[in-house]
Amino acid sequence: MNPHTAPVLMLIASNVFMTFAWYGHLKFKTSPLWIAVIASWAIAFVEYWFAVPANRIGSAVYSAAELKTMQEVITLVVFAIFSVLYLKEPLGWNHLVGFGLIAAGAAFIFQGR
Repeated sequence: MNPHTAPVLMLIASNVFMTFAWYGHLKFKTSPLWIAVIASWAIAFVEYWFAVPANRIGSAVYSAAELKTMQEVITLVVFAIFSVLYLKEPLGWNHLVGFGLIAAGAAFIFQGR
């Protein structure tokens, strides 16, 4: 596995699972809460099989701060797509500006590589 690209791909997969674990149940608000928690926990278990190896592999070429920054930016992108396509919630200009500012801040983490 390429330590430069494998962590990015694995973090994308991880975030897809985690986004469903955290927010997927919002489409099933009539289900008992305990079912949502157990289902979310099961999805999150799969998520860890991507996140932990991504960070372990990525630590060969990225710092912990860089890995965390990648994860946060990927989370925002995955969540934005999820929010629009799955939850059918629109993103407004304020969301896009806020996400853009976070991405701009993340760019500073990678300065000086």
